[in-house]
Amino acid sequence: MTFLSQVYGWLLISTVGLFWLLPWRSGRWGLLLVASLIFYGLRQPLYVPLLLVGVALNYSLGWMLRTDRRSIRHYVGGPNPEARQRQRKRLLWVGIGLNLLLLFGFKYVPFALNSLGWAFQNPPLLDAANWVDRIEAPLGISFFCFECIAYLVDVYRGAPPARNWLKFCTYKLFFPKLISGPIVRYHGLASQLEELDQPRNPRAEQITEGLWLIACGAIKKGLIADSLGLWVRTIFSPGTLERAGSGDLWLAIGAYGFQLYLDFSGYVDIARGSAMLLGIQLPQNFDFPYLSTSIADFWRRWHITLGDWLRNYLYIPLGGSRQGLVRTCINLMIVMLLGGLWHGDNWGYVLWGGAHGLALAVHRLVDAASHRFSPLAALWAHPAGVALAWGLTQLMVFLSWVLIRLPDWSQSSLVFQHLWGRSSDGAFLEKVYDEALGLDPWRLGAALGAIALLMVVAWFGQRGLRLQLTQPVKIALVPICLYLVWILGPEGVPFIYFDF
Repeated sequence: MTFLSQVYGWLLISTVGLFWLLPWRSGRWGLLLVASLIFYGLRQPLYVPLLLVGVALNYSLGWMLRTDRRSIRHYVGGPNPEARQRQRKRLLWVGIGLNLLLLFGFKYVPFALNSLGWAFQNPPLLDAANWVDRIEAPLGISFFCFECIAYLVDVYRGAPPARNWLKFCTYKLFFPKLISGPIVRYHGLASQLEELDQPRNPRAEQITEGLWLIACGAIKKGLIADSLGLWVRTIFSPGTLERAGSGDLWLAIGAYGFQLYLDFSGYVDIARGSAMLLGIQLPQNFDFPYLSTSIADFWRRWHITLGDWLRNYLYIPLGGSRQGLVRTCINLMIVMLLGGLWHGDNWGYVLWGGAHGLALAVHRLVDAASHRFSPLAALWAHPAGVALAWGLTQLMVFLSWVLIRLPDWSQSSLVFQHLWGRSSDGAFLEKVYDEALGLDPWRLGAALGAIALLMVVAWFGQRGLRLQLTQPVKIALVPICLYLVWILGPEGVPFIYFDF
């Protein structure tokens, strides 16, 4: 089941209707849990017991990590805070290790076996990797494990543990965020679940905004991103990629950058809209990232919840920026290498993370130099410097997306080699543009320019002029948007981040 399916529409409508009819919060938690299990079970029913076991395990570990006096007496045998703290640290590492073992077992065993088999030229390892690779990983396993790790670390740092298994299970399996996020910390969502204890009707503006987010997400994903995906898939497919010219590759890189952003932000919009219909606010995950003027600013705007997770649970524990400039750059590189590995079990993802880590380190060095040399600081403050910073940032971001779209280095390196001075042959132009796409390169370039212009207009309208559509206009546009996606959008295109 996907967000853009009729089955999901009926599930959401029935859940919302029953949700607001139930007068007590435990009933609402139970309804959300049942809806979540149905949502996941229709895609991967065999993994539902695994998720429930994972929830129960992390709930129990969180309870054992609590810091009240009773826990000290119960687990240590006396009022010995130092011994209790040592035991809590061991429990924390056990919990983190179990979650990472679950993640590694499903996502990275084939990658590890392939890497070892290639390094040692060991055919049995390569055969084992091919066999294990046929096992389908649970959808959303990366998001699931990251949320669990964040919960255990927060409790270890002093946050109160979950005291109600039903509420914790509802938080962990809440269907709008279950498969591709956003990554939500327990204590933020738990407070909202607690507020569902009184029978009340949903506010009109809440329902309107939820439906509007769903409609916007459907347009982003089902109409624009999936249409761009047809072009990207055509150019980057084997047999076509080798014959593409430099201009074709640049267009494909731009198209994929927009496709990835619109696909994922469209998912998050639908997730946030679905949750809003149920009285729950999920965090924003994107903030016009393609308008950022530095790579650090980009990561404050792109996949915001993942950036927060990497900062709070990796970067800061490694020392953050507290141990000098060199150590800061090393920490940034480590964090982004692991962030790249989180995206997939291929060296291309690691290279992507390394590229972003290197870019963040260079940005930190340039920023330090700007504090020492006033002319350099003045350059970045000048409009020409701002434009230069924006151009360099987006060039790096879009080129690095090649490693995400083509994680196999033999293919991605071919793209980088052919970015300048290569022409496509006439047969390629006819086959790709005329037969497969039905438009010429100039029209495709104009379409990408129009998408970029719409982003700028949307940003200026929201942030500069602070314009907002009225509720009646949004309500009128919702069915129009959904109808356009239904009749014009390509069918059966999965969300890109399902693979991550």
